[in-house]
Amino acid sequence: HVQLVESGGGSVQAGGSLRLSCAASGFDDSSNCMAWFRQAPGEEREGVACIEGDGTTNYRKAVRGRFTVSRDTDRHVLYLQMNSLQPVDSAMYYCAADDVVVCSLSNTWYKYWGQGTQVTVS
Repeated sequence: HVQLVESGGGSVQAGGSLRLSCAASGFDDSSNCMAWFRQAPGEEREGVACIEGDGTTNYRKAVRGRFTVSRDTDRHVLYLQMNSLQPVDSAMYYCAADDVVVCSLSNTWYKYWGQGTQVTVS
């Protein structure tokens, strides 16, 4: 049974930073893809960043240079370091995973999803 549990969301002022965590269980995070998505009210869920089984990363253009995705496979945790946050980054952030090596920023790619953690930037 795969479980993804996000944490680390909160409220910050513009220009601030947050680090999101996603604790994975029942999933081989050392060789498969994982990703971060976000969804603002009234908007579609969009891919933010993903990491492949070999560690290759991919980012949405709007966050490139500000966000960093990484993982600790010993602790089975996926991270999203978010710097220089702006109000447009406010959303519910979700962790996603699937049993494939290659990642994608498409929300139809992933089988497993967490419940989300809220990020609010003012």
